[in-house]
Amino acid sequence: MSAEINEVPVTGRSVVDEVERAFVGKRDLLETIMTSVLAGGHILLEDYPGLGKTLLARSFATVLGLDFKRIQFTPDLLPGDITGGYILDRSQNQFQLRQGPVFANIILADEINRASPKTQSALLEAMQEGQVTLDGETMPLPEPFLVMATQNPIEYEGTFPLPEAQLDRFMLKLTVGYPNVAEEKEILQRRHTRRQDNVDLKIISSAEKLLELRATIESVHVDPDLEDYIARLVHATRVDRRVAVGASPRASLAFLKMARAHAALAGREFVLPDDIKHFAVPILSHRIILTPEYWVARDVTGAVIADALSKTSVPVITEN
Repeated sequence: MSAEINEVPVTGRSVVDEVERAFVGKRDLLETIMTSVLAGGHILLEDYPGLGKTLLARSFATVLGLDFKRIQFTPDLLPGDITGGYILDRSQNQFQLRQGPVFANIILADEINRASPKTQSALLEAMQEGQVTLDGETMPLPEPFLVMATQNPIEYEGTFPLPEAQLDRFMLKLTVGYPNVAEEKEILQRRHTRRQDNVDLKIISSAEKLLELRATIESVHVDPDLEDYIARLVHATRVDRRVAVGASPRASLAFLKMARAHAALAGREFVLPDDIKHFAVPILSHRIILTPEYWVARDVTGAVIADALSKTSVPVITEN
């Protein structure tokens, strides 16, 4: 069962408006996250501490009516701390499954790069397959399932960089950014007025409603010329002389899903080139591995993406 296409922008706008009551001044970021939620993609938030990344994830979960769990990643975190496992119930003298925090709709993997690669890999199957395997038994995760992970871009001591295989499983890499003076003043005024830290947010949607909206987005038309454009754009990252490893086919699929969701949020039943170009940086930036001579150069990845966009001819699609 799917919803009508005009329900997508109405619900999306209502969700973003409600989250904005708790998260001030980042409308574009909130709309991008809402697009990713509808597209079914995981999000990596890379930014400095104290910018509200946890608040962001919790607020979206609350407004969407989804179950939310937060996992604080530390060097001593074990895979079983994420997935759960079987424990002996002495009263019944048998092993019972104790589900880990991964069994939720929205997971906040806080400071994910502080855990060991072995623990980080515990999320790989969950992120790609929507399931976990415990003692040979495969169990599905609740639907929808979304991972929002955070990492600090400046503090590398005692951290384990995410392997490329896991980075590729994040549909988008986003930054929050500092508020400007007016926005920070608004944050202070709202906190002063409500006289408590927590913001009471309304539930706008539900898991069932979100799945219906996702089904509707699948009907958004993508012209074959735009599919060709996506393929050529991603291919351009693989032939750039500054790039050791270009974007994978997962990047192409991410463009397709995000473009459809973006078009649906705009109330359209078809995709335009701008729906694709809009997400070039968040989709490609974490999927491009530069050659060693460019590792310390500044913003080379951004230049590679900009060149790919400028050199890839854009098809002419008429609105109808």
